[in-house]
Amino acid sequence: MNQARLASNTHPGPHQAGGAVREGTALLQGLATCGRCGRHLRVYYQGKNSTPGYYCANSQAFNGRGTWCLRVGGVRVDRAVVETFLEAIAPAGLEAAIAAQSLGEAQDQNVLKQFRLQAERARYEAERAERRFRNVEPENRLVARTLETEWENKLHEQQAAEVELARKEQEQRLQLTDLQREQIRALGSDLKQVWDAPTTTDRDRKELLRSLLEEVKINVLPEENKAHVVLRWKTCAVSELDVLWRSPRPAPIRTDEETIELMRRLAVHHPDAVIAGVLNRQGRKTARGESFTTSRVASLRTHWKIPRYRAPAQPAPGELLTVDAAAKELGVAASTLLRWLNDGFIGGEQVTPGAPWRIRMTDELKKLIVPEVPPGYVTVFQALRLLGVSRQTIVQRVKRGELTVVHVSRGKQKGLRIRVLDNQPQLFEQPSTACV
Repeated sequence: MNQARLASNTHPGPHQAGGAVREGTALLQGLATCGRCGRHLRVYYQGKNSTPGYYCANSQAFNGRGTWCLRVGGVRVDRAVVETFLEAIAPAGLEAAIAAQSLGEAQDQNVLKQFRLQAERARYEAERAERRFRNVEPENRLVARTLETEWENKLHEQQAAEVELARKEQEQRLQLTDLQREQIRALGSDLKQVWDAPTTTDRDRKELLRSLLEEVKINVLPEENKAHVVLRWKTCAVSELDVLWRSPRPAPIRTDEETIELMRRLAVHHPDAVIAGVLNRQGRKTARGESFTTSRVASLRTHWKIPRYRAPAQPAPGELLTVDAAAKELGVAASTLLRWLNDGFIGGEQVTPGAPWRIRMTDELKKLIVPEVPPGYVTVFQALRLLGVSRQTIVQRVKRGELTVVHVSRGKQKGLRIRVLDNQPQLFEQPSTACV
C-alpha cells in the first residue's frame, strides 16, 4: 500500500493519470479521460471564483490547428459524478461503517487482553520475588539485600503495567448497542450533508472518489447539448450517465439595433410617416418581419423613449428645409430643386440613404434665383455651342465654380442661365479655317 501511494505521488508521464491528489476543487483530477482520444484530461481554473474545468491536451492531432480535442466545464460534470457516487455507496457505506466499528472493537479487546496478561505476569513476578525474600535466612544478609532489591524492582514493574492497563481501558472505544446501530443506519439521508460539510475538504472528497472509481470518461456532444459520462468502478462495474447543459434561452423578439439607431437620427428631422417611408425604402423590417407603418414607428419610438419630431414655428435663416419647403421659399418647383441636387448645382443633406433631402437655405442659394436674365448669361444649349463641350462637362465646371449659373423665375425665359464670357477658356482649341 505504501509503494502504491509513493507511485501515485510521482510526476505523471505522458498519457498517465494526474498523480498525487491536489488541493483544487476539480474532483475528477487524475480520473477524467477524454472520450474521443482516451488521453487523461488536464485541469484548468478560470474566473474570479476559480471555476474548474477539464481539457484534452491533444491539440495538434485534432484538426491540426491548435484546437482542443475536448474542453468542458467541471461544475456540472463533478456534480453528476458525485451524485452517482453517493447513491452507489449509501447502502454499503453504512454497513461498512458498522463493520469497521465492530472490527475496531475486536482489535481493542485483543490489545486490552495483552495488557491484562502483562499486568498479571508482573504481579506474579512481584509475588514470587516477595516469597523468595521471605524464605531467605536472616544470617544471609547479602542474599537478603539482593532479593529485596529484586522484589522492589518487580513491584515497580507491576505498578507500571497496572498504570498502562488502566490507561488502555480508558482509551477503549465505545461499544455500540443495537439501538445505536439502528440509529447509524438511519443516518443514510445525511450522507450528502457529510460530503458537503465545511469540515470535509476537497482532498478528502478526491480520496473517496479514487477509492472506488478507476476512470471517468467524458465525451461532449454539442449537437445534443449534453456530455456523456462513463464511470468505470474498481469492481469492474460500469455506469453511464448524461449531463445536460442548460438549454439556451431563445433571444427575445427585438428590433435590429441599427434600425433603432437610425430611427433616433430620423426622429430629429422627420415625422413618423416619413420615417416609415425611409425604413421601407431601405428594406428594413420590424421584429416580426413586417413593413413599417406610422403606428408601428410611433409604437417603437415610444418603447425606446425616442422624442417625437416637432416642426419649428418659423424657419430660421440658414436652417435645413425639406425640398417642398425650400421650393416654396425660393418660388420654384420642387422638381427643379431635385434636378439641381442630382446635377450638383446645389448641396443637400440626407440623414440616411432613402431619407428626404434637406436643403440649407443660405444667401448664396437665394441669389441663384433672379427675376430677369442678367447680361452675359445664356441658355444651356447656347453654352454648349459657344464652348463646344458636352452638357456633362458644363455641369462639372459649374460644380467646380468655373462657370456661374442662375435660375430665372419669371417671364417666358424661365430656366437655367449660364454666364459665358468672351474670354472664357475653352476645353478644346477649335481649329482655324482659312479662306479659300
